[in-house]
Amino acid sequence: MTERMDVNRLLLEMRALKAQSQAFSNVVNRDGNVNAANNVNGPKFSDLMTQAIDKVNEVQQASGAMQEAYLKGDPNVDITDVMIASQKSGVAFDAMVQVRNKLVEAYRDVMNMPI
Repeated sequence: MTERMDVNRLLLEMRALKAQSQAFSNVVNRDGNVNAANNVNGPKFSDLMTQAIDKVNEVQQASGAMQEAYLKGDPNVDITDVMIASQKSGVAFDAMVQVRNKLVEAYRDVMNMPI
């Protein structure tokens, strides 16, 4: 039963990410030209990054709390749930590190461009 709830939560998160990514899609005007300037009201990049970092932090804190509860002997916490939460936390952190690495690489590329 808990696995089904996790799948539903994952689907909700995926739908929220899809909605956020669609906010960045370019708008096609009447002439058929793509006009990205019309999308000024979309979310800012810094806001999206802050939300992503906060989400990773939330996942890590939840994992830590679950591990702590298991170590204290809480009968409602199963070892499989603890391990799954730990793996989710690790994957989220690794993904965030990869995004950071790509951003640093892009920044270096821009800085090394000749003027």
